[in-house]
Amino acid sequence: MAFSVNTNAGAFAALQNLNKTTASLNETQTQINTGLKVASAKDDAATFAIAQKLRSDVAGLNAVKGSLDRATSTLDVAIAAGEAVSDLLIELKEKAVAAKDSGLDTASRTSLSDDFKQLRDQITSIVNNAEFNGTNAVKSGGGAIVAITNDTGSNTITIGAQDLSLSAANVTISAGASIGTAALASAAVTNLESSIGNVNTALSALGSGANRLELQKTFVNKLSDAIEVGVGNLVDADLAKTSANLQSLQVKQQLGLQALSIANQAPGTVLSLFR
Repeated sequence: MAFSVNTNAGAFAALQNLNKTTASLNETQTQINTGLKVASAKDDAATFAIAQKLRSDVAGLNAVKGSLDRATSTLDVAIAAGEAVSDLLIELKEKAVAAKDSGLDTASRTSLSDDFKQLRDQITSIVNNAEFNGTNAVKSGGGAIVAITNDTGSNTITIGAQDLSLSAANVTISAGASIGTAALASAAVTNLESSIGNVNTALSALGSGANRLELQKTFVNKLSDAIEVGVGNLVDADLAKTSANLQSLQVKQQLGLQALSIANQAPGTVLSLFR
């Protein structure tokens, strides 16, 4: 073996091994700090690209959740209004049936008529105020309730509006309906009976829509969770294994430093040749 003070092959080899160990140690420490084995494209370009695509899907599904929540809230308001209208119609029917009694005295008939008008007008008040996020699905000309259902926003669920205002297809009593006479009361009963049936049908449609939104929301939550788990499987570090690697690499680094130190001392042996 040639002795040289200009070139120390042993030191070069020791330094190369030490650099490799240090690079692996830095990578392991990054995994511990981030919890990720693939934190950037330079770690694993293909896996990182797949993970980013899946993360974009999750972000889109988060928007879907928000849309479904808004639609559900709007529908809840509409259903609450519809149920209130249904209750009022039942009360109106009770007043109208009582007013059909031709033996009522004037005071009693007037009292029933006043109560009827107040309840009738309350329907208009409820319908006009049943709005959430700018959408009223129960007034005349009300808007349908729409929610996006996929991460690109290309698919939607639409629940049609139900007109529960007075003089409409569902609520056939007019804004000026009265039970001031037995004849008027009889006509009101007929209209109220059909109105109660129509409103119940409208409520059924709204309730079915609410169930559909809830089912979609449950599915979206499960889908989002499944995708997030998939991303984790791709990029998350096994911290138990990483911790073991850290201990091993720290020992290798110390040994590498000692090996480099020994290699650096080798040229000094040449001095003994000149004694």
